[in-house]
Amino acid sequence: MSKKEYKTNNNIVYISKYHVIWCVKYRRKLLVGKIEQRLKEIITSYTDQVTSFEIIALETDQDHVHLLCSVDPQYGINKLVKLLKGASSSILRKEFPELKTKLPTLWTNSYFVATNGGAPIAIMKAYVANQQTSQRAEQQKAWMEFIK
Repeated sequence: MSKKEYKTNNNIVYISKYHVIWCVKYRRKLLVGKIEQRLKEIITSYTDQVTSFEIIALETDQDHVHLLCSVDPQYGINKLVKLLKGASSSILRKEFPELKTKLPTLWTNSYFVATNGGAPIAIMKAYVANQQTSQRAEQQKAWMEFIK
């Protein structure tokens, strides 16, 4: 591990990379076209607002979001996910009124989060990037072989 990977604030030195997934309510296939693009813009805009937040990879499939990110452990991944889901839901439902008629809320209450556990970031980035491609099965096989 190189020193470049370490992050620091006034109190701690850390490396914390998380793979976060959250789904559209009822797994409705709404994250397409302009909604998908705007969602990515909204999430990316928070890298400027939350100083301890860095996006490593971001991709959506039609009904869920994959985010590979780094965040200061003192800020907390739970606080970041709550912020991203809440803000994106509010903004998207204002800008795309049709979302209000299709769902009571945009996101499910739950989400998945895992640390990278030492897995090479290149493999994790490829997995996230290939969420909308036919290479998904191949990437999943590579991931499963790595974690054995």
